Amino acid sequence: MRFFLIGLILCFQGFAPTTAMAPQDDKMARVAGDALYWHMANGRSRQAFEAMPKGGDIHNHLRGAIYAESWLEWAAEDGLCADMSRSALVFREEATCEASGWVDAATAQADDGMRLQLINGLSTRNYVPTNGWSGHNQFFATFGRISAKPERLGDQLAAVAERADRQNILYLELMETLVLPELFPLIAGVKMTGNVSDDYKTLMSGKFGTAVGELTKKIQSQITDASQKKSEMLGCESTTPEAGCDVEIRFLHQVIREFEPAMVYAQIILGWSVMETVDDVVGLNLVAPEDGFRALRDYSQHMRMIDHLYSTRGPQNISLHAGELTLGLVRPKQLKFHIREAIEIGHAKRIGHGVSITFEDDSAELLKKMVEDDILVEINLTSNAVILGIEGSDHPLMVYRDLDVPYTISTDDEGVSRIDLTHEYTRLATTYRVPYFELRHVSRNSLTYSFLEGDSLWASADCEADVKAVRPAGQACQQVLDASEKARLQWKLEQKFRKFENELKIPERKRNSFN
Repeated sequence: MRFFLIGLILCFQGFAPTTAMAPQDDKMARVAGDALYWHMANGRSRQAFEAMPKGGDIHNHLRGAIYAESWLEWAAEDGLCADMSRSALVFREEATCEASGWVDAATAQADDGMRLQLINGLSTRNYVPTNGWSGHNQFFATFGRISAKPERLGDQLAAVAERADRQNILYLELMETLVLPELFPLIAGVKMTGNVSDDYKTLMSGKFGTAVGELTKKIQSQITDASQKKSEMLGCESTTPEAGCDVEIRFLHQVIREFEPAMVYAQIILGWSVMETVDDVVGLNLVAPEDGFRALRDYSQHMRMIDHLYSTRGPQNISLHAGELTLGLVRPKQLKFHIREAIEIGHAKRIGHGVSITFEDDSAELLKKMVEDDILVEINLTSNAVILGIEGSDHPLMVYRDLDVPYTISTDDEGVSRIDLTHEYTRLATTYRVPYFELRHVSRNSLTYSFLEGDSLWASADCEADVKAVRPAGQACQQVLDASEKARLQWKLEQKFRKFENELKIPERKRNSFN
């Protein structure tokens, strides 16, 4: 067995892509790769992968990133109720929770049976597929069972930042819907024609158009207040800041697509206003099950909505959930065009999931286009396994890798799935035998394809030369770092890689446990 493991490790390292690297960098990386796979073969995967710098998590739904225990804790503190009939946290409607047939969240938290039932209901923990209830059903049902006061947004940011920092993650790009209930009365009764130009004028000439400016200011205020609360909770301005303070956070304006067209279009228009004026909101994405009735029915219309804003208001960063589908979940005809339209009409710079790529019409040409246009795929291994039942050799990751489509690893909804980014990198390495050189490249991709401001570090030959030579930034590279937020964080990642590669070793075994 030991000889097999050693051979397997050497095989992994042999998969490393050939790149023109300086000998010093090459040697450091190869030694670290040997050590990493030794740790994997000897029960130390968690320690090694947690320490490995992971750049960023750029496909992360903030609401789905929070663990059930935190939702329950906040509900108990804030006087919310627990509806045990559907394992949900709900706001109080009567003088007492009991008057509505519910129990106090604090009572439920203190009761072992109710607490465990709620944790299971708010996540995929202990989930077992049954007839009529799939992993897809369980996963998406959790979001309708979560309730929390708006003031808890800062608590959410503190929780995900602290978790990220402890895993050597530098950056989070969080999807969040910050204004939604306010939109319903503003678009009530508005009729859409399907002509995106005319419908845009209709929305902007009515109550919604008048309110866009104030709604944008409200989103800015919510982000500012939440960021300040996160800073206070973690003591970021104190002399002893806690883990999480150094994690950079940006937001993607999250549009829920399972509404009627007027509501979806209003969210997209608001998103454009927010991206134009709120610095911390760096992109837009459409969310909710891609196989939902309205999401399927209106998919092409949603792409045209984005295209209209992109063409008339100016380009913005777009990352789209596309191809989070598989045969059996939907009809074959609905697998043929989502990824292509997301790229060609929706202007997506990144594709979330992309699982149905091989079902697309002329998928070979589409994959080639993704390479030529430098379109990144955000891969979510555990999420795809739970929601779609797609994993291992059934997953198209090998197709993307073989054809050099850029990809990175992300969590999707780590709280619901009961995972973290370390878990996903470990799963990538163990399932697909990905060598350390590629793991490092995947980590780099998360920042290279992030929507952070500025040019990439790798767009500068001077900076690339300094990285490969493992030396301080020269004058030319420093000018790049001074001008680019993205390049500065990428440089920080490279420094963390140097430290990781210097410190990760294969320990000497002096005795066996049975001696």
